[in-house]
Amino acid sequence: MPPTNVGDPAPDFTLTNHDRQPVRLSEEWRRGSVVLTFFPAAFSRVCTAEMCSFRDSMNELRQLSAVVLGVSTDSFFALKAWRDALQLDFPLLSDFNKDVVHLYNVYNVDLYGMRGTAMRAVFVVDTRGIIRERQVLDDVTREPDYEKVRSTLASL
Repeated sequence: MPPTNVGDPAPDFTLTNHDRQPVRLSEEWRRGSVVLTFFPAAFSRVCTAEMCSFRDSMNELRQLSAVVLGVSTDSFFALKAWRDALQLDFPLLSDFNKDVVHLYNVYNVDLYGMRGTAMRAVFVVDTRGIIRERQVLDDVTREPDYEKVRSTLASL
């Protein structure tokens, strides 16, 4: 497994988004810094709060030249319905085959009896493809530190 620590190159990948279109990470970091947020399950309480927090701060994140990508092991069908329900304006990517959660070392073996979800994690990747912030939460009921994400983006 490639390293995924601060200062390491971000492992590149292509995943299918909520509209069944391919999204390549390296193409996104060329547009701006990327907030790559892994979440365990669409329609769950904490994941909904997290995605709504990113949605509600999109103006500020765009001012910091950031792109947000949400990643889970849910199907793109579920992600489309959830994205529409929450009125999110950033892509949700389906890692249904669990390749990227392994690549980023955020594979959750068992979440309340569901095997193979994503852990809750956030990586900030700069425009050169280097990981500048890494938060991997052991407790899925906690949200990431949004202020650390913003301060990392502001420093880039």
